[in-house]
Amino acid sequence: MALINYITQVQFDFGALSLLQQECERIGIRRPMIVTDTGIKAAGIVDRVLAQLSNPSSVAVFDRTPPNPNEAAVRAAAEIYREGAFDGIIAVGGGSSIDLAKGVAVLATHTGPLKTYAAIEGGVARITSATAPVIAIPTTAGTGSEVGRGAILILDDGRKVGVLSPYLVPKSAICDPELTLKLPAMLTAATGMDAIAHCMETFMAPAFNPPADGIALDGLWRAWGHIERATRDPEDREARFNMMSASMQGAMAFQKGLGCVHSLSHSLGGANPRLHHGTLNAIFLPAVIEFNRTSESVQKENKLARMAQAMGLSSPDDIGPAIKALNKRLGLPAGLQEMGVERDLFPKIIQGALADHSHKTNPRVASAEDYAAMLEQSM
Repeated sequence: MALINYITQVQFDFGALSLLQQECERIGIRRPMIVTDTGIKAAGIVDRVLAQLSNPSSVAVFDRTPPNPNEAAVRAAAEIYREGAFDGIIAVGGGSSIDLAKGVAVLATHTGPLKTYAAIEGGVARITSATAPVIAIPTTAGTGSEVGRGAILILDDGRKVGVLSPYLVPKSAICDPELTLKLPAMLTAATGMDAIAHCMETFMAPAFNPPADGIALDGLWRAWGHIERATRDPEDREARFNMMSASMQGAMAFQKGLGCVHSLSHSLGGANPRLHHGTLNAIFLPAVIEFNRTSESVQKENKLARMAQAMGLSSPDDIGPAIKALNKRLGLPAGLQEMGVERDLFPKIIQGALADHSHKTNPRVASAEDYAAMLEQSM
């Protein structure tokens, strides 16, 4: 049975931030807490958000989101939420802040440690409608977490896991490309490749969902055609608009599931939280696409040729080399070795990848040996 579900209300355009108070009132949030990071606060974006609220003096700001959000930060923010008797969360930032906010939305309204709600621990059914409402305001164009049903968080035991539930989908996403105009080039490139990975990998996922496939292909077309412009010229408004749309579209589509790119990047990101998720996805993509080439569902629906067409390539054979060439033009690392990853970490990465929730939705089942080969190809 196929499940096809789109439920987020999205306000999308330059200037959409001005609708924040309206969205709070629509949802019924009267006493919000903001979850963000120090960089976003220092850039003045939090002040811009507060200026849109009718009673900013009553708003608490948690700005200690780490680059890879973890259970300790979720606990700290959840404690502030409970003690302040807040009734909703405004997440401001990239995927890290939005994912942390989702973790807080669960932990502040449910009992037990965060691992109780991890998908691989059977936590999906334990998350209820008591989950605090979230308004997501993305400041990067990559994760699409503003419309996603999950959060990727590092537990106290070091595992990087997905906390997934329909109750975690933000009640509102305010997508204002204006907020991305000052994003540094390398962060634009890395987060942009994250969006491309989402669009490609969810398109290859075998679940039947033609609307998601169409959304993913259009998102790939937008991201592939505009990521270099956005990286080269941060003030290119058309490029920023299309990158933010591609990011949102990738996450709308990945209700189908993702695959080995993400099972590998989740596992390696848990083992070394200093590594950027989007950059890892960019590096893993060529090897995983090659691995998926022989998948029955990929071949039956001619998926590689359709992706190649969206990318303006003449042949599916060109996809992997084109991604590697794009990574180089964007200034991203050529491989894992350049990021400091050593082969002695492979067994731990493989163990985590096999247990990851994205492993099961790859179009071709990967063994430990398959993962080892993909890692070697990505070095």
